[in-house]
Amino acid sequence: MMLIEEAALAADALPIAELAEYLRLGSGFDLVDDAAENAALAGFLRAAIATIEARTGKVLLTRRFRMQLDDWRDRLGQTLPLAPVLSVDRIEIDDGNGTVTELPVENWRLVPDLQRPTILPAGVILPHVPRRGMVTITFTAGFGQAWSNVPGDLAQAVLMLASRYYEDRGFDGSRSGVPHGVSALIDRWRQIRTLAGRGSREAR
Repeated sequence: MMLIEEAALAADALPIAELAEYLRLGSGFDLVDDAAENAALAGFLRAAIATIEARTGKVLLTRRFRMQLDDWRDRLGQTLPLAPVLSVDRIEIDDGNGTVTELPVENWRLVPDLQRPTILPAGVILPHVPRRGMVTITFTAGFGQAWSNVPGDLAQAVLMLASRYYEDRGFDGSRSGVPHGVSALIDRWRQIRTLAGRGSREAR
C-alpha cells in the first residue's frame, strides 16, 4: 500500500496563536510575535499533528489523500486506513498496460465509521484487479477545515506535543517519544491497524 497526501496543511489552518498562548501560560516563554517565530511554531505544529495522526489513524484537519493498492485487501469490502472519511472522490483500476478505468459510483458505496470506514461493493464483490494492475482510491478525510472542529482532547494533545518540540529544540533528542500526558489524551482514539491491501490476490 502507498498512501499519498495530496496537499500539505495550509499555514492559516494551523493553531499558531493557540500554541503561542499555550507556551506563554504553560512555560512562561516570552515569545516574539514575528514571521520567523510564527514559521517555527508552524513547523512544530505540523510535526505534532503528523505524530498524533500517525498514532491514531485520525485526520485532524480535512485534506485529500490517494491510496494505491496492488489488490483489494478483501473483495467483500475495502477498509480505509484513515478516519473520519468525508467522501470517496473516485476509485480507479489500472490494468497495468496503460488503461485506467474509473469505477462508476453506483457500483460501490462508502460506509462511514470513526474507526474503520469501508468501501463496499453494490453487488457481491469488488471488481477484479489484474495481476499487474493496481487500484487507486482518492478520498477526503478529516474532522473539519477549522481547528475548532478538532475534538478537544486531540487538539490539546497537539498543543502539548508541539510545546515539547519547542522546548526540546537544539537538544540531542534524549527526551524522544510521546509524553505520557499526550498518550493518555489520544489513547481512546487509537485503532487496531489493519493492512489495506495485498489480501485477496488470487492465483491466476
